[in-house]
This record gives sequence, C-alpha cells and structure tokens, in this order.
Amino acid sequence: MSIAPNALRDITEEPDLGITLSDGCRLSARVWMPEDAGDDPVPVILEYLPYRKRDGTTARDALTHPWFAQRGYACVRVDMRGNGDSEGQMEDEYTPQELSDCIEVIDWLAAQPWCTGRIGMMGISWGGFNGLQVAALAPDPLKAVITLCSTVDRFADDIHYKGGCLLNENLGWGATMWAYSSRAPDPALRENWRDLWLARLNAEPFLPALWLKHQRRDAYWQHGSVCEDYAAIKAKVLAIGGWGDAYKNAVPQLVEALPGAKGIVGPWVHKYPHFAAPEPRIGFLQEALRWWDRWLKDADTGVETDPDYRAYLMDGVRPQSWYLERPGRWIAEEAGATSHLPTETLHLTDAGLSATPGTLTASINSPAHTGAEAGEYCAIWLGPEMPGDQRPDDALSTTFDSAPLTQNMDIVGAPKITLTLASDRPQAQIAVRLNHIHPDGASTRITYGVLNLSHRHGPSDPQPMTPSQAQDITFTLDHIAYRVPKGHRLRVSISDAYWPLIWPSPHKTSLTLSSGQIALPQRPTRGGNEHTFEPPTAAEPWQTEPLRPENHIRRQETDKVTGMVSLIIEDDFGKKRDSAHGLITGTIARERWDIHPDDPNSARGACHWTAELERGDIRLRTETFCAMTSDPTHFHLTARLEAYENDQLILERDLSDTIPRDHM
Repeated sequence: MSIAPNALRDITEEPDLGITLSDGCRLSARVWMPEDAGDDPVPVILEYLPYRKRDGTTARDALTHPWFAQRGYACVRVDMRGNGDSEGQMEDEYTPQELSDCIEVIDWLAAQPWCTGRIGMMGISWGGFNGLQVAALAPDPLKAVITLCSTVDRFADDIHYKGGCLLNENLGWGATMWAYSSRAPDPALRENWRDLWLARLNAEPFLPALWLKHQRRDAYWQHGSVCEDYAAIKAKVLAIGGWGDAYKNAVPQLVEALPGAKGIVGPWVHKYPHFAAPEPRIGFLQEALRWWDRWLKDADTGVETDPDYRAYLMDGVRPQSWYLERPGRWIAEEAGATSHLPTETLHLTDAGLSATPGTLTASINSPAHTGAEAGEYCAIWLGPEMPGDQRPDDALSTTFDSAPLTQNMDIVGAPKITLTLASDRPQAQIAVRLNHIHPDGASTRITYGVLNLSHRHGPSDPQPMTPSQAQDITFTLDHIAYRVPKGHRLRVSISDAYWPLIWPSPHKTSLTLSSGQIALPQRPTRGGNEHTFEPPTAAEPWQTEPLRPENHIRRQETDKVTGMVSLIIEDDFGKKRDSAHGLITGTIARERWDIHPDDPNSARGACHWTAELERGDIRLRTETFCAMTSDPTHFHLTARLEAYENDQLILERDLSDTIPRDHM
C-alpha cells in the first residue's frame, strides 16, 4: 500500500526543551521537528520514558525520530519525572502521577503554535505500556498509538508474575531500574545537577520490594491494566510484538478487543522492528508513517483495509541460544487474530501424546534447577538469551512425545493445556513446555506456560491445593506461530520447577497426573508470504567514540563440593563518548542465580550494576547492589546504593525488607 505523499523537510533539533508541569516540576524533552513548523504546524509523536534520552535510548532515537520529523512530524522524546534530565522523583512504574504528567505534556504540546493539536504516542516496553494506559484515559488530543512489546495486564503478563508465579525478572529488572534511575542529569544541561542528583539518590525507591508486596492481582495491578476496560481506549492502536520477546500476547489480545486495531508480530526480540533481531526486519518506519498519516493527518493510506493480524510463521529449526535469522513466511488474518482458528487436541497418556484418550499415571518431581535452558524471560541485549536445546531440561521433567507428524503442522495461537493432578503440598507450581523434537533428538522450545497452582481459579483470590486431592486445571501457553515439519515430533514437557525463570515453591513437591490434554490452534498450511512489507530503513545512526568495547558472558557452573548450580551473567555494555556533545557513559550489569537441586530454599538471586557518567573534569559513578533469598514463609531482600563523585564516596544507602509469602 502506497504511503501518502510527504515531501522531505529540513529539520531542527532541540536537546533540552523544558515542559513545566502544574506543580512546577520541569521535564526535559529532546525534540526533532521541521524547521518551518512555526509556519506550517505539524502533529506530534510523543515517546515518554524513564530511560534517559541523553544517553539511554539515544541509539534507537537517532534511527527513528529524525526520520519522522523529515516527513512532517514533531518527535518529542520526554524524560519522565525523576529520570534523566528531568526534575522531581519517581515513586514507581505507571503511577497516577506518571500518567497525569503525561496528559499535561500532551495538552501542552497540542497547544504549541508549531503543533496542529493532534498527538500520537509511540513506545516500546515501558513506553508501549504507558501509551496504552494514557490512551485509556482518553485525552482529547491523543488520536493514535503505536505500542510495541507491551501488555494489557500488568499482573499476568509483565516482568513480575506469570501464571501467578514470581518471575525472577521482578528482581532482575528492578535492579536495572535501581541503577538507571539513580544516575545524574547531564551537568551540561542542569546547573543544579548535583542537587537534583542527591535528591534523586535519597528518594530512589527499591521497586522489587514494592512489587513483591502485591502477590495477588489486587487493585495495585488493576491500575494501568487496560484489559479492565478496553472500551476506554478511543485512540487508534497499532500493536507490534516479537516471538523472541516476553510481550507477545498483547498483540492478538488488542486486535480482538479493540475495533480498528491492527497487529504485527515478527520473529524479533525486544527491539524496534527496523533494527531488531532475528531477521527478517521490516520497514517499520514506513508502516508507522502510514498509521500516523492516516490518524494524525487524515491522509488515505489504506491502513483500515490492512489485515487485522500479520504474523511471521517461523519454520521449525534446531535450537540455538541466539539466531541471526529465522526462516519462515508472513501470514495474514483479515479479521481477528487467532481465536477463530480450529484446534487439534492431543491427549497425554502413558504411551505419549495421542489423538485418542488413554490411561495416564505419571509423577512430576523435578530437581529445583530444572529450567536452565529457558533463556532470559525477556531477551533484550542481543546476546545468547534465547532458549537453548531443551534436552537437559526434558531429562529432568515428565515428557510426552507424539508419533512423527504425517504432514507439516502450523501452530498459530495460544495452546491450551488441561490437566488433572494432585499435589503432595498445598503450595506448588507447574511449568509446561511445548517442544519440537528433531529426528536426532534435539529439542526446540516452541512455547511455554507456567502456573502457580494456588492461582488455578484466578489470581485475585489464591486457594492452596488440598494435598493428595486431584484438581482440574487449565491454562494457556504463550502465543506463537511455528511450523513443525513433517516427520518430526511434538513433546509436552512438564516440570514442577523452572529455575531461574521463576522463583521456586517453598518446599520440594511431587505432583501426580491422572489425565491431560493439549489443544493446539492450527492454521491450514499454505505456501509463501501472504503479506509483504517494505524493506527496513532508518535515519543516520548515533555517532560515538568507543572507549571500552562491549562484552557479554553467560556461564553455568556446578560446584562439585556443595552441589550448588549457578548461572552467571555479565553484560558490559561498553563505554563511549557522544561525538556531538561529549558526554561519556559506561555501564556494566552483573547477575548471579544460585540453587541446589534438592533444596528450593537455597535459591538466591544477586545483581550488581556499575554506571559511569563523565563530563569534563566531573566523573560520576553509581554502584547498585541487590539480592533476594527466601525461606518457607518469607522473602528476604537487601539493596545497597553507592554514589561516587570523582572517585569519592558521597552517598550510601542500605535497605532491607522481609515480606511474607502469600500463596507463592
């Protein structure tokens, strides 16, 4: 579909546009817009984040925002309150304050003489979340949203809990924010940078403890979960995700819940699709421009007649912890996403996966370290973060294999698992993986799901299992589009541990299965691409001078004396100087996850981030630490923050918290 004509316009950039809120807090915005916008006003594309526009998102901003500005938009990248070069303090993610501030920003932008009064919001992850959340508040100028790698349910499908299980990403990403939000503003932009920094350091919240105090889906999580009332969203929504990302379920959910919404899911990890991996990439900027031109400029770009749902059907390939490219094809559903597709039911039996029911008597009692090949919950850093060969985890699980397939099977949608099981403990969890078994035995994870069995009736009112009493449970695995080749097999692999992706149950458990089935959504196998996108393009990349190269480590260790099994992660993101304005930044992130196979209460997670910022003779550094352990009744968290100016310690804070386990 052709793009509406847009003559390229010369643009100007403002690195620090001040937007002062009603309470006096000044937010800092970086703005790209046509030079003549004062005479010929343009719509605004707003991206509103805590991730530091001066150094945190600069690489992707450079590829994206100038491109739109040349085509007749003002692109406004705002550091939200308490982050980057903005004033104030941040208390939590997606707070009423955050959303209220954003509405003030939208109204302010709409009133500027260089703006037509029409606003779009675009963002990935945090920015994708709050774009939807602000849209649900329906500020009048907001006409369109492009949300990438986001969620509609903050409890069930974010970095905190999944299937009611505690994700270790709750600590891992909390550690990331502990480091990101404690960094100073750029001294070149704020004369009072030191006062702002010290106030920020003293007020910085340790978010993992806050999140862990809400272990069921209460009002805290209902706030900001747009699934509570989809009808509140009036803006036109284009939702985009990736099969290599944690946030893939929101795209089909939004397509089927919002009239006029469109969805695209590619093979990508947590990145914008014009520079994402694995390839193939798409012309995201061109696709987004069609969306903006239609809903912000009233141009006839044909987006209404696009298929509702476009997804990349990946060919089944051998397992790797990283892919540069995934072979496959683009498929398209004209109306809806996947809920209308037929399903094929396979039964779990003592003889394996069968088209007909059979007897089943199986036990599940996996070692606590089962799950080592799960990969990262949210693959983002372009390293070896994807699920590896599942055979080691399959060997520690209870598995059910199908006969070789007699034809290709295209699994498109969210498989549903139904089990009848009993637990010997009131608190237990279960992980189900759907795997593709190659002729030589290699095992590729297609998709997976986990469930805290106390949440089997829902996440708002957990109910413990009655030991030895059989219960019927049903839950869905993550959405996927995957082709299993003829002659290969399917495997359902079930464990009662999935470390280090989820925190273990308080006691070692044993589950007994007496029946089970999996419903596989299938799409008739077809030939080549059913939709084509323009090739990727981008603006000029960020220019930097490298001072320390990047280096990424993923290492598994087993202590032969103690029996402890450890995953060690070290991500040195390098150190660089911005070629345009000279700011020097460097970051190193470290994580360690330890557990003994026989003892779930040996679990420990620990994170340590180093963040450097240098401007002239000013050298600033923060060292942030945190750790978590548990016993059968409580979680125990510690955190430490150290701030250095010219290598002198100027502030230190130590925090600790003990939080009761709530059916967790």
